Amino acid sequence: MTTEPHAGRSRSRLVRLARVTGRTLRGEWQAIVVDPVRQLARRGLSGLLLAFVAAFGVVFFHDIAQHPTGAVWVRRLGGVEADLPLWLSLLRTPISLYVPALDLPVWAGITQLFLAFAWAELTLGRARTLAIAYATTLAGTLTARLMIALGPGWWGFGLPPAAGHVLDTGPSAAVVGLFTYLAVVRRAPVVFTMTGGSMVWESVAVPNLAGREHLVAVGGAIVLGLLHGRGGRLRAVVRSLAAHAADRSPATLTRTAPTPARGPDPAPPGPRCAPARTVPSPAPPPATADRPLPTRPKVPSPFLDR
Repeated sequence: MTTEPHAGRSRSRLVRLARVTGRTLRGEWQAIVVDPVRQLARRGLSGLLLAFVAAFGVVFFHDIAQHPTGAVWVRRLGGVEADLPLWLSLLRTPISLYVPALDLPVWAGITQLFLAFAWAELTLGRARTLAIAYATTLAGTLTARLMIALGPGWWGFGLPPAAGHVLDTGPSAAVVGLFTYLAVVRRAPVVFTMTGGSMVWESVAVPNLAGREHLVAVGGAIVLGLLHGRGGRLRAVVRSLAAHAADRSPATLTRTAPTPARGPDPAPPGPRCAPARTVPSPAPPPATADRPLPTRPKVPSPFLDR
């Protein structure tokens, strides 16, 4: 009697799991295949411009690198190493996206490169596709310099100085970053497992510089994907922090002189009265022969009496 309820619960769990899996796969198929195909039908081959340019660039630099002189120029234009000056690495990083790694099959990577740039351009647009590809590649390059600067140790994070001479080129970090970013934005767990999970397995199986850079690219793409669509909120937070910092600046914290206390208000003035009129004194009568002018009595001076 106890096996029937247990079997019923197991069957219901399997049914719920099948439904969730079906909805997930249906949504992922819509996000990965249906929506990009509709964009391609609306925009035509112009929606695949970045994909064609990336694939052509890899093939072009691969063919040039087959000759000794061409290999030298390819290394000078797009060869990135951790021991190079920072300004030179930043200058070569955009071209290094199209320089394939010499120890990997180029034709196998072109398919992944074309699909990544095609899906990203049809979903995100050209500007954001280029921004995500460059940001993830640059994050891996700068993190590699940091690992080498730290040196061996640091719980396995640092790298020996010999890793600074390893040629760090290829579009693999950009491809991984684009796939991961799109998987986070479009909520595609299958694609995320195939890209991020494969990079984790690669870094564990072959612990080299490329594997670590791929992990950094995956982490950077996850952060950028989680921040997607939150630009307005981030700008509001930045403005509030800037306003708070301005309020806490020393200029606003200086004390001002206290204002003197005001006494009681004076009594309101009473009714206005007309000013008192003065009566002018009568003028003295004019002097005549019969009436001489009055004179003041003479006061004797004590100085003259002496």
